[in-house]
Amino acid sequence: MRGAIWFMAGAGAGIYALVRGRRAAEAFTADGLRDRAQALGVGARVFRDELAVGRAEKELELREWIEARTAGPKQIGATGVGQQRLGLTGPENEAQQNTEGSTP
Repeated sequence: MRGAIWFMAGAGAGIYALVRGRRAAEAFTADGLRDRAQALGVGARVFRDELAVGRAEKELELREWIEARTAGPKQIGATGVGQQRLGLTGPENEAQQNTEGSTP
């Protein structure tokens, strides 16, 4: 019984080594190396395309964020009267009176 177990373990290890050896030999043939090089090229193209898509999405997001931060009327003048101060949180305005719908 003990000899049968060792025989099965040896046969399993032999089959495993044979399969791994064939795969290694196939990988280092001309066809195997060519296939690996082509796979590497395809992987590089996919990676480049994913980077381009991510960069375009982030650029669009940043442009929208910048437009939202700089939106609104701006005045540029030497006297500074009526100018808005743009800070990190957006335009800071003085308190304004609501004159819509009122009569003079």
